[in-house]
Amino acid sequence: MAEKKKTLIIGAGVMGLCSAYYLHKKGHQVTVLEQSMGGQGASFVNAGYLTPSHIVPMAAPGVITKGLSMMMDSKSPFYIKPRWDVDFFKWAWAFHKSSTKEKVDRAAPIIKDINLLSSNLYDEIKESGDLGDFHLEKKGLLMIYQTDAYGDAEKKVAATAKGFGLEVTHLETDALKKLHGDTEVIGKGALHYFCDSHTTPTVFMAKMKNYLLKNGVQINYGEEVKKFDYSNGKIHTVRSNKQSYQPDNVVLASGSWSNDLVKQLGLTLQVQAGKGYCIDVHRPTGIKLPAILMEAKVAITPMDGFTRFAGTMEFSGVNYEINLDRVVAIAEAVKKFYPSIEITKAEINSAKCGLRPVSPDGLPYIGKMKAFDNFFITTGHAMMGWSLGPATGKLISEVMEGDGTSMDIAPFDPERKFG
Repeated sequence: MAEKKKTLIIGAGVMGLCSAYYLHKKGHQVTVLEQSMGGQGASFVNAGYLTPSHIVPMAAPGVITKGLSMMMDSKSPFYIKPRWDVDFFKWAWAFHKSSTKEKVDRAAPIIKDINLLSSNLYDEIKESGDLGDFHLEKKGLLMIYQTDAYGDAEKKVAATAKGFGLEVTHLETDALKKLHGDTEVIGKGALHYFCDSHTTPTVFMAKMKNYLLKNGVQINYGEEVKKFDYSNGKIHTVRSNKQSYQPDNVVLASGSWSNDLVKQLGLTLQVQAGKGYCIDVHRPTGIKLPAILMEAKVAITPMDGFTRFAGTMEFSGVNYEINLDRVVAIAEAVKKFYPSIEITKAEINSAKCGLRPVSPDGLPYIGKMKAFDNFFITTGHAMMGWSLGPATGKLISEVMEGDGTSMDIAPFDPERKFG
């Protein structure tokens, strides 16, 4: 019997654990290293959406200009903290060059395809029984707007989505109110994307972790990668703060920390941390359907036992500092759309944050680095990270095994150029 390939995964977020899941299925002996003690970060505090509807990449025309115009407003949905950071300047220039209508139009069907693939894989994981039962509901997603400008913009996105075969319906004010029953909602209307689903990330992550541990995958928390030993196009040893490993393959799933790690290998990976915040309310809110409040860019999700209010995209470096002004802005936005929902000061003060790894063109990095025979990348998913976890894990397992991939991954090349 052939000896199992030893695969080391750096990062135990949704990318790391989903990669471990599919590589374990392919017979690999998998070890996962996680620098934190677990249970924190973007994989645990996101809105829990599976979003085939999100066909427009973050790198869209006007985004940088809008961000710069909001730099002095710490409560804005999109915020760039003024600072001197050469890596950020390079990333911002690449983002600017990627933010053209032509590139957005080219990216839209690719984003749709990988989201649909991943949504189907979530279903497969649930149906397999591997993780037992976990929260996964298919109620769609509401994009609620209060102004014609935002409504008209989303109607254009909806028309494109319909052209791709996605089911979406426009709701006028009365229909939107009727859908909410006794819960008051203030909006001119909404687009209801029936193709979307929602989950509770903490539940899925805990059950995936338990499945992996029970099936021989080793997950080591509190281990930070410090050094790589490599030669002749191969990584031979990975050294952490605790021990050394000699893997056959290495998967980098370290999110916003990815660029710092690849620099040790003489490589560059353009990725910036986009901080997002969430407030969890463990009392009845009357919210039954997931919704994005368009003007405020706030996501609302009825999760397993609580309601999550999440939002903002803050570029302020790699840190877990919480800017309470931005958390308060989320609570204030909720009140404008749902007058009966009063988020308390205690709930605001218990807010958490996570760092989404954002690539310059809004597409993830999935694939092998050409300089090394055994080094694979899974990062850069921005706001779609939760949605794309299973697809990314499956695709990277297929790349590593030399199998045909479930979809064309050329657009996700970690070494692609921008501009």
